Amino acid sequence: MDLLKGLIIGFSIAAPVGPIGILCIQRTLAQGRLFGFVSGLGAATADAIYGLVAGLGLTVFTHFLVEQQTWIRLIGGLFLAYLGIRTLMSGASEAPANARRGEGIWGAYFSILFLTFSNPMTILSFAAIFSSFGISHRSTFVFVGGVFIGSALWWLFLSGFVGFVQHRIQRKYLTFVNRVSGMIILVFAVGSLYSLL
Repeated sequence: MDLLKGLIIGFSIAAPVGPIGILCIQRTLAQGRLFGFVSGLGAATADAIYGLVAGLGLTVFTHFLVEQQTWIRLIGGLFLAYLGIRTLMSGASEAPANARRGEGIWGAYFSILFLTFSNPMTILSFAAIFSSFGISHRSTFVFVGGVFIGSALWWLFLSGFVGFVQHRIQRKYLTFVNRVSGMIILVFAVGSLYSLL
């Protein structure tokens, strides 16, 4: 039952399309389904780790993250702006295989992992979820496992769907998609940085 709860929460947290979703869609279109899915797994991993910290009650680590959230969010906002500019300036790849030479699969994973970690308030959201769902310490690993699986299922669905559509989009339109994606990501970055003022 706790696994199912975690799966639903993980899917629900991942589903809203924000900067992470835009990046995963853009990477799927530019570099293929595997890159989009692995990018999403970076977000799923970060969510699971934050959930684990909240569920195990690691208050020292939680307080540190919350106290340092301004610096963490600043670095995350700047990194998001960098990714937005890079996406905005990039043209459509000739083929997914060519794109893989430019950025490794681990780079795709860790960039999204870092970006998701740059929002330490997520840990407070998970703390609220644990208390409202009545998840015990004994069930934490099962629940967090469900969160990871639910989130991963969303990214699998999203990258699979976008990959299916990818072959029906002409290359010239992929460049346009990069421009629009880059602008949207930049808007998210500016909003994130502005919120720190």
